[in-house]
Amino acid sequence: MAPYASDDSTTGGEVDEQHSRRRKAARYVVPVTVVGVAAATIGLVPALADSGDPDLPKITAQQLIQKIAESDTEQLSGTVKISTDLGLPDLGGLESGLMSGAAGRGEGSSSADPTAKLTELATGTHTLRVAADGPDRQKLSLLENAAEYSIVHNGKDVWAYDSKSNEVYHGTASESPERDKDRQPPATPKDFAAKALKAVDDTTSVTVDGTAQVAGRDAYKLLVEPRQSGSTVGAITVAVDAETGTPLKFTLTPASGGAAVVDVGFTQVSFAKPAASTFDFTPPKGAKVTEEKDAGKEFGKDFGKEFEKGEARGHAEKAPKPGEDLGKGPDGMQTIGEGWNAIATFDTGGEGVPSGEAAGQFGGFLDSLGDKVTGKFGSGTVFSTRLINALITDDGKVYVGAVTKDALVKAADAGK
Repeated sequence: MAPYASDDSTTGGEVDEQHSRRRKAARYVVPVTVVGVAAATIGLVPALADSGDPDLPKITAQQLIQKIAESDTEQLSGTVKISTDLGLPDLGGLESGLMSGAAGRGEGSSSADPTAKLTELATGTHTLRVAADGPDRQKLSLLENAAEYSIVHNGKDVWAYDSKSNEVYHGTASESPERDKDRQPPATPKDFAAKALKAVDDTTSVTVDGTAQVAGRDAYKLLVEPRQSGSTVGAITVAVDAETGTPLKFTLTPASGGAAVVDVGFTQVSFAKPAASTFDFTPPKGAKVTEEKDAGKEFGKDFGKEFEKGEARGHAEKAPKPGEDLGKGPDGMQTIGEGWNAIATFDTGGEGVPSGEAAGQFGGFLDSLGDKVTGKFGSGTVFSTRLINALITDDGKVYVGAVTKDALVKAADAGK
């Protein structure tokens, strides 16, 4: 069913005009939703239940960070529980469509396409089975109700299978394993920790906060906290395996308190070499197979084009470290401030968030998501999650960061 219903009494021209307004409105809602998810996964839980605090040799924060960096674990298998609570509003199912569109999924693509499927990890609680045997063999399975979604990387082949739809997606790995890894959302504690530790600088406090036991393994707890006020990030905790240096659990709690924003941890783990058959895959009989080169041929039409125009200005191929000066990117994106208070800003080159009659039937929906604000910059709308706030001014400028609403208004005022 289409997400928007037209009034039977309207003329064809009026319907087209309403559809055009709705697409323009969606153009801004989708980037804000995606930015919230992306920022949360860039480096940013309560932790899984610890079963006692093991007595381990003393270690400094620098030594523990070095231990993580030197960890050469390439073989493991286990079960990971991931919970994400960004505090996004209930959109009655519309959010899943927006997320799929943001991930690049459109008509003609496959439900097994990883770029669309793994966006589901951005909300709720999920259980994953993971296995790895070096840089050329990995497997990740997302367990669902009476269904399973798996991604298998074996040599040059990358297979993804959605048992619910009986669809298969087939692609090839690039010559750069790191590039392939960057194309997917983080899914293990190590992925999250690696991105978080890239953000460590003089604006960050890093300490060792005792010990814990995770998935039956003794671990140290690394505590990462902003030194600056005004950030929505409260603290990041990484439980590091005392023997191997492998992150076993990643936790991000917001400055506002309450439940964790992101909680990723092993509930079971083994560092033994997985069986070679773990990474074998043959498309099931009768499954629809989509080759990478054929996927999403229709994407880029209508909504896709509108989204790309707005979202591209806020997209960076690699996430910046807090405080990193990006200068003017290809689409004019800049960074204001430093450290945990860094704010990304860009100009959409168009109008701000439509409201009232200008937004048509979408207007009430948009109004329910954002808060109207005013300042020297004029007026605009702030969209919020428990971690990310985004201000879109009425003249089309966007300010996004893991900072308070007041900090965004101040940044917008300073830009005048």
